[in-house]
Amino acid sequence: MGALAFNAPAMADTITVEHPLGTATFEQTPQRVVVVGGHGSLDTLNRLGIEPVGTVTTMLPEYLADYSEKATSIGSMKEANFEQIFTLQPDVIIAESRMVDAYPTLSSIAPTVMHVVENGSYWEDTKKNWRMLGKIFDKEAEAENLIQETEAEFAEVREMVQAEGLKTLAVMNSGNNISMFGEVSRFSVLFDELGFEPARTSDTQNPHGNLISFEFIADAAPDVLFILDRESAIGQSSGKAQQLFDNPLIKSTPAYKNNRIVFLNPSAWYLTIAGANATEIMIEDARKAATSTQ
Repeated sequence: MGALAFNAPAMADTITVEHPLGTATFEQTPQRVVVVGGHGSLDTLNRLGIEPVGTVTTMLPEYLADYSEKATSIGSMKEANFEQIFTLQPDVIIAESRMVDAYPTLSSIAPTVMHVVENGSYWEDTKKNWRMLGKIFDKEAEAENLIQETEAEFAEVREMVQAEGLKTLAVMNSGNNISMFGEVSRFSVLFDELGFEPARTSDTQNPHGNLISFEFIADAAPDVLFILDRESAIGQSSGKAQQLFDNPLIKSTPAYKNNRIVFLNPSAWYLTIAGANATEIMIEDARKAATSTQ
């Protein structure tokens, strides 16, 4: 999927874009927009000044919380309300990866584009998504400026990280289970754009990562430990990560001793994938690790 191009030249007065599951053509700039399956595209649309008429209104990050009132709810993260979407008469539907199977049905309602980020290619796919949205909504200059600003932020933090040669583990806990994610994962941005070296390698593309133990983390001795609490991300609870990782094995690591354990923003790293604001938050999470006081 990730190998497909996202953009194609416009024809005459129409707007034509390619995306991972096909092509969409618009006779004019869409006005009525529906977002399904996630908050990443909603996040970027917000930065571009585009207001959807319908979106998922649950589990919104604080800075997008007003969409719970100003947009119509069109279902959950995993299940779209097709009847509600139809009644909104959208000019375009932007569907995120959880809606891949629903693409044929969504496409029968209105032109639909897929907003997808593959494991291992966060920034490359994110740029394609931003450019796709910029082209659809006649915001190409704004999208390019956003990309340039973000790449400058990446470069600034990357220089700090590489100057110290920081090695990291990126882990996620779901209850008491702990999984490690490597360079070909949802955390690829840490290694590819932000310059961290893996304290242990993993080439798995399993979206749930590799199960590991606290002993594994202690043995890996990471300079930086990034922790994502999945339960907090999906709103099941306030999360157990802080308590779970407060133990002697974690305290034996350089990450703990040098104040470089970072509890990641759960929404930015899990629900708002490839969003413009979310990507900035991700960079700031990495900056915390690079600038922590000894």
